[in-house]
Amino acid sequence: MLDRWGGFVARRAVLVLVAAVLVTLGAAAYGSGVFDSLSQGGFDDRGSESARELEAERDTFGNRAVDVVAVYSSDELTAGDPAFRGAVEDVLADLPAGTTTQVVPYWAAPEAGLVSGDGHTAQVLISLAGESQDDYLTHYDEIEPVLHADGVDTDLAGSFAVYNDVNEITSEDLERAELISLPLVILLALLIFGSVVAALMPAMVGVVAMVGALAVVRLLTNATEVSVFAVNVISLLGIGLAIDYALFVISRFREELALLPADHPDASAIAIRRTMGTAGRTVLFSGLTVAAALASLLIFPQAFLKSMGYGGIAAVLVAMVAALTILPATLKLLGRRIDAGRLPWRRHQAVSGADEHGRWARLARAVMRRPVAVIVATVAVLLVIASPFLGAQWGSVDHRVLPEDAPAHQAQALLSEEFGAETSTANLLLQGADEADVASYVRAVEQVPGIVSVAPVDQSGDTTLLRATWEGNSQSEESQAVVAELRQVDPGSGTALVGGLTADTVDLIDSVGAHLPWMGLIVVVVMLGLLFVAFGSVVLPVKAVVMNLVSITASFGVVTWIFSDGHLAEQLGFVSQGYLDATMPILMLAILFGLSMDYEVFLLSRIREQYDLTGDNDEAVVTGVQKTGRIITSAALLLAVVIGAFGLSGIVFMKMLGIGMLVALLIDATVVRAVLVPATMKLLGRWNWWAPAPMLRWWERHGFRESDAERPEREPVGVV
Repeated sequence: MLDRWGGFVARRAVLVLVAAVLVTLGAAAYGSGVFDSLSQGGFDDRGSESARELEAERDTFGNRAVDVVAVYSSDELTAGDPAFRGAVEDVLADLPAGTTTQVVPYWAAPEAGLVSGDGHTAQVLISLAGESQDDYLTHYDEIEPVLHADGVDTDLAGSFAVYNDVNEITSEDLERAELISLPLVILLALLIFGSVVAALMPAMVGVVAMVGALAVVRLLTNATEVSVFAVNVISLLGIGLAIDYALFVISRFREELALLPADHPDASAIAIRRTMGTAGRTVLFSGLTVAAALASLLIFPQAFLKSMGYGGIAAVLVAMVAALTILPATLKLLGRRIDAGRLPWRRHQAVSGADEHGRWARLARAVMRRPVAVIVATVAVLLVIASPFLGAQWGSVDHRVLPEDAPAHQAQALLSEEFGAETSTANLLLQGADEADVASYVRAVEQVPGIVSVAPVDQSGDTTLLRATWEGNSQSEESQAVVAELRQVDPGSGTALVGGLTADTVDLIDSVGAHLPWMGLIVVVVMLGLLFVAFGSVVLPVKAVVMNLVSITASFGVVTWIFSDGHLAEQLGFVSQGYLDATMPILMLAILFGLSMDYEVFLLSRIREQYDLTGDNDEAVVTGVQKTGRIITSAALLLAVVIGAFGLSGIVFMKMLGIGMLVALLIDATVVRAVLVPATMKLLGRWNWWAPAPMLRWWERHGFRESDAERPEREPVGVV
């Protein structure tokens, strides 16, 4: 099928390229407006208890949660001085109408302890108006410049000050990552390909993938909420997979071109057709498997995770289409000029991977001599690396995800310095409880270990809102345990709902845990099905899934050791939270499972191609490893640059995503592909290609075989 597509592209290269350019320009014009359509929130599960509490609270009283803490301070003035208070009053009088539901200045609640011991620092508690996190962030953007008072210092703390800083810093980090990664990708591609023209191809496909994916995401915003964080995964996967796919296609094209006489009148067309039937097939199945892995994120109720799925799927599919249309059309027109601008020392180098006795082949043969020992030793080492993950603790976003110089982080540090140890709160909403039951409930809550106070907030009919306070960070295990205890308190008559920041985190962890098995089932079933269609085996897909899980788990162990346990925090420039953000391993799992299958499909495609030619399992493995070793390593190196740029982020969870993916990528491209794959395939022998007879007959008729497997291998007659 794809060889026929390759033939069409070769015949109509100019038409395909012109159409692609027009579509890309249209996508760029349309997609440039996507940022105005993206939401800033999306971390909540609207079916959770904390979300139901907030909705009921909002319907009855308006939002009464403390979303923003404005901290005012002065070295000369105290909070009681007319100039100090007047400056704060002027600020509060100028707040835009409709942006807040409650503002509690320090002078209105003397019992709340909103003035520091020395009197030079005071707090104003603000509840934002709106129906969603996105509304709150929008209103925060409106009031933030107004809250800065004249004559006194102003610092803004609270969850939405943190979210705002996260969004701003993430946008800056994204721009920096792209500025760093794209030039380095072109430079490294130049060293890998050895020619200027070939080196520009991955960047071209990457830019097209990003532009097209942004246009697709803007279309999606007309039907559903999409978080601004989708842009990050578009950048990461759009550039990253474009690099992989361009390497696969260009390397095969050059290899096929080198097999044809230099004076062949139709060499480029033949090479394109063969490339599409082989490397194009690999790109197609790789794109489908990565997209399938990312599609598993769509089962989660959090718009943040769904958005990562939307952005990732869009980036993958656009990169795949670009690699199957724009790239082959460009290669057809370039022909042997793909090697124009060659580096001097690469002018006489033979086609990469053509030597069946190269270093990758020697490594594969060495591994296959003692497969059991290699498998046991390698898996044991990877499991030891993974072991810290067994003790992982979970939480969500707080001020510590920010750099220490971020405004919201500094504001929280000031609060801790002036008002003592950090405290956490939960909103308790009682519905249908009479006065006696409310009093009984308050007494029971006061007996919960750790609770410092239970204060009334508001009452309307038979609905009462209370606020429980305890010492400690809202994301700690102790705080999560307090929420669990609060939810066990019997309200007597009526019902009780527990909400607040810690309750949000507890519900997030529970939601992720409840959906994770379904995510795993979807990923595994789809992967097994796609890989069977690709290779006609039920053994290879199972082996691939198991090995990918081992390598991904090892990366989780490294992430836990660094970000939860706090090792290398100073060297990497972050403050350890003592836990992992509950959403990040889910996102890493989806992306890494897809990227791991990317290399798996590429390697197994060459092995299957050689096996169909020779019927010799061992030699097929050796040849496949040799022909793909340099390309996979090069792809991993280029992708590592892109991912590593995200590891420089000032936001802890983005840094964790970048470093975790970098570790997994390096393990997968080296240990798994060069060691575990040949060892396991040697051990399994002909069982690698086994499938039940009915399935095998189906695959023989309908499977996606290499189109030119019957073509014998020939020695190259050209150079690259």
